[in-house]
Amino acid sequence: MKKIDRYFPLGNTPLMPGRLYPILFLGLIILSILFQSCYSSTAVKGFPVRELAMTKEKKTVTAKRLEMEKDAIASMSIAQSNKSFVDISGIPEYRIGPLDVLEINSYIGDKVDKATITVNNRGKISYSFIDDLDVAGLTPSQLNELLKKKLSGYIKNPRINVIVKEFNSKSVTILGELASLRASTGEATSGRVYLHGKTTLMDLIAMGGGYTVDADIKNVKLIRQGKTYRINLFDILEKGDQSINVIIDAGDVVNIPALPSFGERVFVMGEVNFQGIYPLEDAMDLLSAISLAGSITPLAKEENTLIVRGYPANEHDPLVMMSDVNALLRRADLKQNVPLEDGDLIYVPRMLIGDVTDWISNTLPLLDFLFYPKTFQGNYFTKDYLHINRR
Repeated sequence: MKKIDRYFPLGNTPLMPGRLYPILFLGLIILSILFQSCYSSTAVKGFPVRELAMTKEKKTVTAKRLEMEKDAIASMSIAQSNKSFVDISGIPEYRIGPLDVLEINSYIGDKVDKATITVNNRGKISYSFIDDLDVAGLTPSQLNELLKKKLSGYIKNPRINVIVKEFNSKSVTILGELASLRASTGEATSGRVYLHGKTTLMDLIAMGGGYTVDADIKNVKLIRQGKTYRINLFDILEKGDQSINVIIDAGDVVNIPALPSFGERVFVMGEVNFQGIYPLEDAMDLLSAISLAGSITPLAKEENTLIVRGYPANEHDPLVMMSDVNALLRRADLKQNVPLEDGDLIYVPRMLIGDVTDWISNTLPLLDFLFYPKTFQGNYFTKDYLHINRR
């Protein structure tokens, strides 16, 4: 990748007329005093403050509900079995069900007798000397052993191998802003994906062609058995938080909603409390964007905050600026408060970034996934199993 030479530290770059500095500086001092009196802290918390006051009781109830939902999502991400698969000796195997098509190979010496059988609506098959054998819920290896046992009364030492040729019994409904749905219908609609075994949420989204640029990926909804769970894909993509990368079950509904009706937006990622996409009209500068994202976390290297701008697909390298948010918050260095533009990505790192060129090289797949999911899907996936329900 070519060397990026458009890298601008902001310490010596004036971003607004000098006559505005005293006014903004005075406002920042007043805000600092207010925050000190409310929070007993010397750190400027940032503005605008958009959280409504909550009673102590409501905060407690909300915190407990979020904690219970978090625990439920975490348990779904480590499931070792569900209606679609089961782990056998550490290997996830698909559970056979009605309308699946099986290939059963019987070996006699060096000859192979192949039979293609469809599981009937009652979950049964008939094969060789065996009629109406219940196979629903079994894995291919379990069916192997069952057929050997049943056939041993007719054949000495039967050798059997079962393969699932078509997966028709386990499906998931997908809704909203997935690329394959948009490509087929031109609008957000619904579709069905057939599961082939153990499938995570990110696997399912990849099978659906990735999400569109209009997707609100910080509010993905998983509906299971009448309960709705909200999942922030940013935490999986950027932080690698696999505790929320749930394992999908047959019958689930996954809805990727559209962004709220605003055209211009900015992305806030990294060590902030609420990664996501925010309207540009509410995040006109760096400080506002970080405030909307719930401020920075204790692990943040805020002095190394990056603003990535101008990322047309396959055209040229993005412009990367670095801002010292530590100086902005604690020393009121307003030169660090970068005015934002539509499509800007703000990234607050956990570790100091020594070479921006290396950072861009390592982050390009993530940027592709964020800004151009269809391109990402085309580069990294060659086949999906999406079936569209046209209305």
